[in-house]
Amino acid sequence: MMNELEQQADIFGTIFVLSNRLQVLGDAFDKNITIKQWLFLVSVVHFEEPPTVSEAADYIGYSRQNAKRLAATLEESGFIIISKDKKDARALRIALTPKFNTYFGERRQRELVFMQKLFNGFDPELTDGFYQGLVKLGHNIEMMETENEEIKE
Repeated sequence: MMNELEQQADIFGTIFVLSNRLQVLGDAFDKNITIKQWLFLVSVVHFEEPPTVSEAADYIGYSRQNAKRLAATLEESGFIIISKDKKDARALRIALTPKFNTYFGERRQRELVFMQKLFNGFDPELTDGFYQGLVKLGHNIEMMETENEEIKE
């Protein structure tokens, strides 16, 4: 049986392995959109008003350059429109298109089946405990990022 430190080290490594495997599964799920593009779109949906590229990037932990590249590809595909902010010409705002709504509405049922398979065997308590653990881990990561920024200054 592993002790707590060994479990934590195993969790740390497993997060990366599962991330890679989820990316492969996600990319195979839909040939028209990568999992990274999907995650970027999810970040845009999160905001009440159209976010800037930087806001969307910050929300999911992407660099601005990567987010800008993804946004350009998604605009070419017709899922988003990129426009200059009315108040700050340097800022680029991202708005979802009707094609986005139609396309993702059509794949909604497939997404539900995917999630059911992914979390097969999870009961409400396991789901809640896992969710609470991820929230706590995310909070700790944010704290460490803040500490690293303070060290750089």
